[in-house]
Amino acid sequence: MSDARPPLPPFTFETATQKARLAEDAWNSRDPARVALAYTEASQWRNRSEFFSGREAIEQFLTRKWQKEHAYRLIKELWGFHENRIAVRFQYEYHDAAGQWFRAYGNEQWEFDALGLMQRREASINDVAIAESERKFHWPLGPRPAEHPGLTELGM
Repeated sequence: MSDARPPLPPFTFETATQKARLAEDAWNSRDPARVALAYTEASQWRNRSEFFSGREAIEQFLTRKWQKEHAYRLIKELWGFHENRIAVRFQYEYHDAAGQWFRAYGNEQWEFDALGLMQRREASINDVAIAESERKFHWPLGPRPAEHPGLTELGM
């Protein structure tokens, strides 16, 4: 069990919430290698209109993503769970190379193996251009501080 990524399924409300926050913290690191370790070697992904599998492809995808999405800050919120599956909704803010800010709105469905590694991820995401004054995620780059409100508390 040395490769285990607790919490492990079957999930409870508390462990599913913890799993979502751990994923949020990892993605906010913007470290593709770190994030990819949470997935199985053959993890199946759908991200928007891209379909791919495996840790190497995940790491390559995330490297490309964070080369284009600057000052990335993400909040994930548990939407539902059952046994080895979790659904989350999320929003993130970033700007492109020209300085245009965006807020991305999305949802993900996750399926985990017995070791707590994600074996399937399906994400639907929409980007909306926003003015810099409309930003809501202002913490320093990295994990969202524990005292920073989540999506529901922000009225999002």
